[in-house]
Amino acid sequence: MSDSAVQTDEILFGRIGSAAIIRLNRPKALNSLNLAMVHAMKPAMERFAGSPEISCVILMGEGERGLCAGGDIRAIYQLGKAHDPEVTRFWREEFPINYTIARYPKPYVAVMDGIVMGGGVGVASHGKHRIVTERTKLAMPETGIGYVPDVGATWLLPRAPGEAGTWMGLTGEVVGAADAIYAGFADYHVPSEQLGAMTEALSALRAGASDADVAAVIGRFSTAPGESRLEGQRALIDRVFSFDTIEEILAALDREEGDFAEFTRGVIAKRSPTSLKLTLRLLRAGRKSSSLVECLEREFTVASELLRNRDFYEGVRAAVIDKDRNPQWQPATLSEVTEAELDRYFVGGHAPLFADHRL
Repeated sequence: MSDSAVQTDEILFGRIGSAAIIRLNRPKALNSLNLAMVHAMKPAMERFAGSPEISCVILMGEGERGLCAGGDIRAIYQLGKAHDPEVTRFWREEFPINYTIARYPKPYVAVMDGIVMGGGVGVASHGKHRIVTERTKLAMPETGIGYVPDVGATWLLPRAPGEAGTWMGLTGEVVGAADAIYAGFADYHVPSEQLGAMTEALSALRAGASDADVAAVIGRFSTAPGESRLEGQRALIDRVFSFDTIEEILAALDREEGDFAEFTRGVIAKRSPTSLKLTLRLLRAGRKSSSLVECLEREFTVASELLRNRDFYEGVRAAVIDKDRNPQWQPATLSEVTEAELDRYFVGGHAPLFADHRL
């Protein structure tokens, strides 16, 4: 695919004062990322990084519903069904963007207003200045579509306090602003009505502004996010989710009482057994990993193999294609998913995404 073939108005690049603006522009699709969008991001970010006139880069989503609902899984579904060899190219271009954001030399500000899921987390939560609002709905919902947390989430989730990241990764449940900050996916809570004024203030910064300068501006608009549900449930979450098998986690969960435990049991029961086991293995490996790159490479290996697995296609069918919300997982039970079966997902037959980079 040539560069000219991926030019798109689905992602817009501009300036407000000294601030470079990246605006995801697919509001009808909740700004979900496609190949053309991530392909266009790389040269733009390189250009902004090299410009002495740019003080910071601000990522936003068009419309009022969210920053980004994730990658365009419908497109991946269709390519996989057609056995198109280009099916993994989206991830090959997306994952290096996540790394670029994590290592970006200029202040990178992600405005996580509204829905922020999957790939949306990837282009936001690796940044230095991550802003949530009272409308934020953040999740890594992959176990519900027969997939696994990716975009470097297996680096971020294990670094949340206690086992909060394990709970987030396995349940795939939506969390709000306070939980996003508690779990380390965001830094500031800014009321949505203040985002325009905050952007104007950031755009007035001098070129060459430091991260401390940007933090000081955002701090002027930030307010308390309220109480974190995950923090309030930390003792239970740590008791239950410290185990290294899904079976042990569920057994521990069965010993707990109360609405939160009951809610969590009900959510996990609906997730793909294969995805649950793969996700837990990825999270535990991520906890021991020394770099984001290591996690991204491992995620890509597992994701590529999942394209050969029925559950991904069944999960996307139920959630996006037919929207009946009733996936029929195969295998249907945890006991049918053996460790030997899981091992094959971690055997990479692809060229590495990164040659020498480490983070």
